[in-house]
Amino acid sequence: MDKQNVDFQLGQQASLEKTITEADVNTFAALIGDFNPVHVDAEFAAHSRFGRRIAHGAFTGGLISAVLGTQLPGPGSIYLSQSLKFLAPVYLDDTITATVEVTAWRPDKRIITLKTDCHKQDGTQVATGEAVLLVDR
Repeated sequence: MDKQNVDFQLGQQASLEKTITEADVNTFAALIGDFNPVHVDAEFAAHSRFGRRIAHGAFTGGLISAVLGTQLPGPGSIYLSQSLKFLAPVYLDDTITATVEVTAWRPDKRIITLKTDCHKQDGTQVATGEAVLLVDR
């Protein structure tokens, strides 16, 4: 597809769904070096405000990045900025749906702005924000 001729529509959406596993959280901790015990130590996490282990907030943000890089706007797009507000914890075995929605498209500058949201399987919103990307020609 010729990306120069791609036209994005306001309200256009894409999403992906992922169930968060213990292996995901442990691998993510090892990759980025964040071994906060609320993420990796069940005994510590049991005494935390969350009562059990939670996934890293950045992991949830990574699900948004996956939608942006593979679906909308898609391959070759480059992050210019991302704001995120974390609203609820993500526990191991939660299924998270990351959704992006086009809120602005500047074809002259090849810049797209998207609302970014993540929800759990029960509908609880766990994160919200906005992403701005440069769309590759």
